[in-house]
Amino acid sequence: MPSRLIGLLLVLPALAMIALFFIVPLAASVIGAFEQADGYGLGNFDTAFSLYSRDMVFTVVIVSLSTALIGLLSIAIAGYLTLGENPKAVAILRWLYRWPLFIPFIVVGQILRTFLAKSGLMNGTLIGLGVLTPLQAVSFLDWRGIVIAFVWKQTPFVTLLVAGAMASVDRSTIEAARNLGASRLRILVEIVVPQVGTTLLVSLILSFVTMMSVLSVPLMINAQSPTMLTADIAFRINAYGDYGVANALGLISLAITGFAAWLYLRQSMKERA
Repeated sequence: MPSRLIGLLLVLPALAMIALFFIVPLAASVIGAFEQADGYGLGNFDTAFSLYSRDMVFTVVIVSLSTALIGLLSIAIAGYLTLGENPKAVAILRWLYRWPLFIPFIVVGQILRTFLAKSGLMNGTLIGLGVLTPLQAVSFLDWRGIVIAFVWKQTPFVTLLVAGAMASVDRSTIEAARNLGASRLRILVEIVVPQVGTTLLVSLILSFVTMMSVLSVPLMINAQSPTMLTADIAFRINAYGDYGVANALGLISLAITGFAAWLYLRQSMKERA
C-alpha cells in the first residue's frame, strides 16, 4: 500500500498538468461549441460550415499534400543516409537536414515570408543569375508558400525517425539484393521502405496533427482567402469575440485529425491481425 501511494504521488503532478492544460480546455471547448444564447444546439456548427466550408477543404488539401511531400522527401533522404556510398555526401546531408528541427514555426513563417515574396531573396537570386527577368518574378506567398513552409519544417522530423528505423533493418537483406544486382532505388522501395512502414506512418500522422494546429504560417504567408482553420479560429476570437464558432471550428479540426489517427489505427490493427 505505501508503495502504491508513493507511485500515485509521483505521477500526480503529471496527471494534474494533463488535466489542467488538456482535459479541462477540451471539455470547455466541447461545451462552448454547442452553447448558444438561448441554450444549446448546433447553431455554431451551422455558421462554421456556411462561412468556412471552403477553408475546411483548403486545410485538408494543404495538409494532405504537405504530408505526402514530407513522406517522399523523408524516404529519399533517409534512404540515401542508409544506402549512400559517398561518405562525405552522407555526412554533409546528415549534418544539414536536421537544422529546421530547431526553428519554431513562427520563425519559419517570417523567414519564408521574406524569401518567397515577389521581391524576396529567391526571386532576387534567380534574377541575378539570369534565370528570370524582373517582370517574370511572382510571389509564392499563397498556398504554395504554406506547403513549402510545412515541408521544410517537418521533413527533418520524419526523416530522423525513418532513418533510425532504416538503420535497424537487417543489412543482410540489403547486401543480398545488391549481390543479385538490384539498384539502390529498387532496394529502397521494395525492401527497406516496407520494413519501416509503421514508423513512417506514425511520423506522418504526428506531422499531420502538428500542421493542423499551426497558426503562424498561414497568418504570415497566406493573407488571403481561402485560408486554414487555425487562422479562422483566431479571426473569430479577435475580430468578433465569437468563442462559440471558434470552438466549433476547433472541434471540426479535431475531427479531421481524429480521422487521420483512425486510419492509422485501422491499418495497424490489420497488420497485427
